[in-house]
Amino acid sequence: MDARSQTTKARLRAEVLATRRAADPVDRERAAVRITRRVLDLPVISDAGCVAAYLSFGAEPSTSELLAHLRSRGVRVLLPILREDLDLDWAIYVGPQGVVQGGNGPGRPSGTALGVDKVAEADVVVVPALAVGADGIRLGRGGGSYDRALARVPVHRPVVALLYDGELLPRVPSEDHDRRVNLAVQPAGVTWFGQRGADPS
Repeated sequence: MDARSQTTKARLRAEVLATRRAADPVDRERAAVRITRRVLDLPVISDAGCVAAYLSFGAEPSTSELLAHLRSRGVRVLLPILREDLDLDWAIYVGPQGVVQGGNGPGRPSGTALGVDKVAEADVVVVPALAVGADGIRLGRGGGSYDRALARVPVHRPVVALLYDGELLPRVPSEDHDRRVNLAVQPAGVTWFGQRGADPS
């Protein structure tokens, strides 16, 4: 990616983050409820025995209720542990009591780290995103952690990005290593990418 594209990507990140922070917390909470409902209604989630997800933080769409509902269904939930090299290890989520808080980022599961390859065992991977392009390209925060993690996920496994309304864009700058997501879930609906087209539900 050239310098101009990197600048465009950084500017887009800053714009999305500023919009999220400026939003009414009540509106963000309502949006999270709708997102959670839509994710739980997805057939790929209903059929999953193991889901890799994440602990939301800041102004991200909250995943707390999603994680609780998945566990109540008996789903094995894997959560990431950010390593010093910015790669992602994974551990089993046992509930809020098993989360260690620290720093300004999300908490981390307190369980045993199971290795960076554990994500490949998930039937579905739910990932954070700042935006997603019409081709399924995901815009993250720029650390490259999920790019590395998703490279280990078998290509036929669904990858789901959680977004607020307005964050599904015509185009997102990308690099060769960027992995497309299969679905974007917003309060207003679910969008499938690739051959499956769009689901208006």
